[in-house]
Amino acid sequence: DDFAGLEGCNEILNVTRPDVVRAVHRGYFEAGSDAVETNTFGANLANLSEYDIAGRIFELSEAGARLAREVADEFSTPDRPRFVLGSVGPGTKLPTLGHTKFVALRDAYEQEVRGLLAGGVDAVIVETAQDILQAKSAIIGAKRAMAAEGRPVPLIAQVAVETTGTMLLGSEIGAALAALEPLGIDLIGLNCSTGPAEMSEHLRTLSKHARIPLSVMPNAGLPELRPEGAVYPLSPDELAEALAIFVREFGVRLVGGCCGTTAEHVRAVIEAVGQVTPARRRPRSEPGVSSLYQAVPFAQDASVLMIGERTNANGSKAFREAMLAGRYEDCVEIARAQTRDGAHVLDLCVDYVGRDGAADMAELAGRFATASTLPIMLDSTEPDVIRAGLERLGGRCVVNSVNYEDGSGPGSRFQRTMELVREHGAAVVVMCIDEEGQARTADWKVRVATRIIEDLTTNWGMRVSDIIVDTLTFPISTGQEEVRRDAIETIEAIRRLKKRYPEVQTTLGISNVSFGLNPAARQVLNSVFLHECVQAGLDTAIVHASKILPMSRIPDEQRMVALDLVYDRRRDGYDPLQKLMELFEGATVSSSKASRAEELAALPLFERLQ
Repeated sequence: DDFAGLEGCNEILNVTRPDVVRAVHRGYFEAGSDAVETNTFGANLANLSEYDIAGRIFELSEAGARLAREVADEFSTPDRPRFVLGSVGPGTKLPTLGHTKFVALRDAYEQEVRGLLAGGVDAVIVETAQDILQAKSAIIGAKRAMAAEGRPVPLIAQVAVETTGTMLLGSEIGAALAALEPLGIDLIGLNCSTGPAEMSEHLRTLSKHARIPLSVMPNAGLPELRPEGAVYPLSPDELAEALAIFVREFGVRLVGGCCGTTAEHVRAVIEAVGQVTPARRRPRSEPGVSSLYQAVPFAQDASVLMIGERTNANGSKAFREAMLAGRYEDCVEIARAQTRDGAHVLDLCVDYVGRDGAADMAELAGRFATASTLPIMLDSTEPDVIRAGLERLGGRCVVNSVNYEDGSGPGSRFQRTMELVREHGAAVVVMCIDEEGQARTADWKVRVATRIIEDLTTNWGMRVSDIIVDTLTFPISTGQEEVRRDAIETIEAIRRLKKRYPEVQTTLGISNVSFGLNPAARQVLNSVFLHECVQAGLDTAIVHASKILPMSRIPDEQRMVALDLVYDRRRDGYDPLQKLMELFEGATVSSSKASRAEELAALPLFERLQ
């Protein structure tokens, strides 16, 4: 009867039995806790829909916050305030697996947090996240709620890492950090799923790399199933000892307990951590992106970051034909092939005349989210297409691109795209294009890049290290006089830009430089041009990774002629463009060339490891 016929819906007790809820809060405050969580873990779309009361999200959230607020105020003193954390749980529907739509979740979470704010919470805690995309929907919904209510409060995000070492869908802790930290959260941490022993290494990773403070709320050990139900084996002293170590070694600033932690556990924790000085953290952030599964830093140890170009409807005939025919598994296989060939990120472009780009992006991004282990670069000029991708990819994406072609004022494509970039915490490619057109000289390129970098860091809250500048690649293969210096200007722009902004990332669409040449000549010119750009400071390249040759594998004459073309070293009787075309007249690129993966597999073991 207390559950009003909705057995198991704990949030209904906020209105049917407020005395019981208050008593739970009171017990933890009496044990000495600084904060309690609201009884709103399940006040979300998925959970309440199961009881057919989704329309009561705001009501039950506000009621839960108000009850906790009342009890916190009872215990607060001028010397020791007590706090209320608004609990936002994951629900039972995972958007990455297509159980529900991102937008539906986001809007419901906004209603939940508006209720929590109305009830008087001091902070919001998005917890027990099992799907990074679900966590993003909750965080973005919470941010929207705070903006709507005009009341920003601290925002905590905690993920649940299973005994497998990953989140439920296979996400490593680094992937969660890369995706969630840029959303503007104030603390990040772990809770639920396991006891403290199983959390240690994941917490160590966060301690090394998170720029923001850490929180942790383990269960009282791994649950043991007994005849009387689940039993949590850690004693209060054992939990307290573990949390004191987390504070002392990893610098954790907010500790507490999840499943199985009683008031006695809290009392022991408070006694254990009260005299511990948190370790001073010196995090080393790694700018980069992530897929659902793994983080990929921009800085690669042994090479430039390779962005696979074959999942682009404008650059790959095979991908375009598969997309147009609805052969989506073929599109996925093209993505997987690029992974095998050495790409670190995939460039996904679906823009094609006469197509519904948003629908195509939704279809393919939704499939790539789980089928590809690599992060995605969303490549489109249309904000609606970019939005469709961002709402289906749990990892941290790159948005390619923004520029000043139609200005930067209200309603411009630049502004509409940057609003999406900021809300979803994406990295961004900026093109050296302004109102006058595509920048051709180094001076022009650096001027436009400087203007955009200053704009994004000053007005859009972006870090320089999350901005990727494309200094533009033009074909130097047409023979026209006006294009002869284009490669020189691009290389010089990279060098000057990296000197002015050492933390900025740079990229190029490499294959543009050789447009129109014989495929064998293109491979050599692309490889030589990429090598020269990397020497100047290039960080990433949009390229077919398996078609790039190491300098040591290019014959000396071919390499020197390609270099002469790149640097426009013409002289009487010698035009490097004509010479390059002669060298490759009739030459073909063998279609049976082994993939990079096959090449590696053929090596002896120790050479392969090296």
